[in-house]
Amino acid sequence: MTLDVVILAAGKGTRMYSSQPKVLHMLGGRPLLRHVVDTARALSAERIVVVYGHGGEQVRSAFDDEGLVFVLQETQLGTGHAVQTAAPALESEHTVILYGDVPLIRVETLARALRERRGLTLITANLDDPAGYGRIVRDAAGRVVRIVEENDATAAEKAIREINTGILAAPTTKLKAWLQGLRNDNAQGEYYLTDAIARAVADGVAIHTVQPSDTWEILGVNSKQQLAELERVFQREQASRLLESGVTLADPARIDVRGELSCGQDVSIDVNCIFEGKVALGDGASVGANCVLKDTTVEAGARILPFCHIDGARIGPDSRIGPYARMRPGADLAAHTHVGNFVEIKNAQLGEGSKANHLSYLGDATIGRNVNIGAGTIICNYDGANKHHTVIEDEAFIGSDSQLVAPVTVGKGATIGAGSTIAKDAPAGELTISRPRQITIKGWKRPVKRQKSKDS
Repeated sequence: MTLDVVILAAGKGTRMYSSQPKVLHMLGGRPLLRHVVDTARALSAERIVVVYGHGGEQVRSAFDDEGLVFVLQETQLGTGHAVQTAAPALESEHTVILYGDVPLIRVETLARALRERRGLTLITANLDDPAGYGRIVRDAAGRVVRIVEENDATAAEKAIREINTGILAAPTTKLKAWLQGLRNDNAQGEYYLTDAIARAVADGVAIHTVQPSDTWEILGVNSKQQLAELERVFQREQASRLLESGVTLADPARIDVRGELSCGQDVSIDVNCIFEGKVALGDGASVGANCVLKDTTVEAGARILPFCHIDGARIGPDSRIGPYARMRPGADLAAHTHVGNFVEIKNAQLGEGSKANHLSYLGDATIGRNVNIGAGTIICNYDGANKHHTVIEDEAFIGSDSQLVAPVTVGKGATIGAGSTIAKDAPAGELTISRPRQITIKGWKRPVKRQKSKDS
């Protein structure tokens, strides 16, 4: 069976109080629409048709070059009209209708809906409070006969707890035929997609229903309050997934995964950690409290101590980072390295066993094995216009409060005396010092603070 997916994403999102299109607001570090597109791709859809309207160019530009088919709904006249707009682009045997602001519908739920290939399948749910949703109306035999929108429902129909989520799967040819007969003679003056169900019943087509495992799968976002609530649902599910795979979480309610986090065995994560982009934690790795990791690989046995910010880096096995360290893009640390408090590394490689334990900036550098970087060391890599590279070879020792003015090379086993400014290459195996001669001024007196007069 070939499949097309239509994603309705034309809504204005007035209650979001934002100039940004609703479907581009972020959930779990990704736009709402991204979640739905990824779900459609997981269904192996032949084509994904996105119906856009308000803020359409922003939506299109956010998904450039992804092979999506964009269809403009210039005037929003209801869900039925939106699918009518998409209909000419549909070519596959079956079509699934999804919504750009309902981001958490599971692939497994949709797969169950697609098992019934000959009829029309609705995703429904039983809610304690069904207010605001269309109701599923069944006959005495329990067969679905129609869907009634709340504004058009009688008191008895409003008491029905089974609601329509709007998500459905249907044979494409039949769906197109049902869409042609939609009318807008209702309280809203809109073309309801739900009216297609009554037409399907009239044609003798079986109406099947599938319910999600969890009701949060069908929850939509119409306000910042709902977005925040769904964010907590999403993060709770991420935490559950990690716990089930054997990760130790100090508190499952205090972790945010805003991308893809993969973990090996015996990984532990303390509270208030944020993971963005693609992050991989190797076997036995640990992440201390209040850390932010983005697009980073932490290899086996490495320890990230509290309050570190690591972005675009690789942390080698059995290394120790932090607390309060910052690794910027291009930081590449080999095994058994130590990077301590208030050390910043950017676009630099730190060789096996090397250490920078305190208060240093290491940028645009290649640093060899077993190098010791003293406290307060700065690699001066920027001349105001261009970046320059520094090389520190194996087993060099850089004394505290040194400045290495790039481009410069410190040879193997060289020692740089504390407080030196090195602007020329330092030879291997030698002590290089650059500092003014110490002198003592005899008889010098420290200034004394003047007393203020009472009149001043």
